[in-house]
Amino acid sequence: MDSPQMDMPKFRRKKGSLSDETSLDNQPALAGTNQGTTPLTAMPGALPDDHQPATRQKLQEIPAPGESVRDDVAASSTRARFRTPEWFQIVWSNNKARVGIIMLAFFVLVAIFAPWIAPYDPQDSTFLGAQAPSWQHWLGTTQAGQDVFSQLIYGTRTSLIVGALAGLLATFLALIIGMTAGYLQGWVDDVLSFFINLGLVIPALPLMISIAAYAPVRGITIIIFVIGLTGWAWGARFKRAQVISLRTRDYITAAKFAGDGPFRIIFKEVMPNMMSLVVLSYISAANGAIGAEAGLEFLGLGDPNTVSWGTMLYWANNGGALVTGQWAWLIAPGLALAFLTTALVLINFGVDALSNPQLREE
Repeated sequence: MDSPQMDMPKFRRKKGSLSDETSLDNQPALAGTNQGTTPLTAMPGALPDDHQPATRQKLQEIPAPGESVRDDVAASSTRARFRTPEWFQIVWSNNKARVGIIMLAFFVLVAIFAPWIAPYDPQDSTFLGAQAPSWQHWLGTTQAGQDVFSQLIYGTRTSLIVGALAGLLATFLALIIGMTAGYLQGWVDDVLSFFINLGLVIPALPLMISIAAYAPVRGITIIIFVIGLTGWAWGARFKRAQVISLRTRDYITAAKFAGDGPFRIIFKEVMPNMMSLVVLSYISAANGAIGAEAGLEFLGLGDPNTVSWGTMLYWANNGGALVTGQWAWLIAPGLALAFLTTALVLINFGVDALSNPQLREE
């Protein structure tokens, strides 16, 4: 009895391939596919793409190996680009310094936007003189009919400009003289120390009055020069003492052996390590310059036509503000001076924390 015949699949070897391929003669080829091959989704029992198991879909959503790393690097670089400097974080963490920064920022904004804040021109004298405070003139008017509030706003500019420039001049002279004397030693130190001590023993106020009184011209420029010329001695003494303590450090000795010159060592090696002291000296010099400018203007040694808090006090005193009851004319510039100098003093507490970690507040 003959056994039933079975159709066996035919095997053929694909050209150029080491693997055998099974082809079914009676299996029709699918449209759009290669002859003799069947896609996974077209095979019996296969699921469509949208009904594949969740595991397969999750595997398809996994990003490339380096994609997440690139995203992390980009995010970290963005954070680093907008990160607040460490020195500002230290200063801002001090509560007193934070209040001082806010107060100083307020005065700076007032000085910048003075033309938009002041209701009138500070030199406009078309109003009635010696008026009491009212809705039209918040702080009243002067004897000459000028708006006191407008002069107060514009006077902020003068005080900030004098403080910034005179403090910069005094700090520059203190840096040059004090650091040179502390590093070079010898006869250079003896000569420069003589002038430092001379500047310390001579009273600053009488010296400023004498120079300003005999100056051929009067104005803000001569006041800045006088204050800067007479206010560098204390800063130079502190910087000289600091340089003497730093000049024996190992990195200074290494710079000498490398062939660096004295001034390169002073400004490239020594000065960066005492920047907190330099900033502290500058703020103190600017603070003193603001008070000195107001004092010289109050004594009549400045330009009387300049709008500043000192000239406001000068004209209020000459106009008899206390006798006529114009308290706002006299008190307003005095309070403004007090608040501005207080702001700079408060900022110094935060600057001290830069060089002394024990003063930092958590």
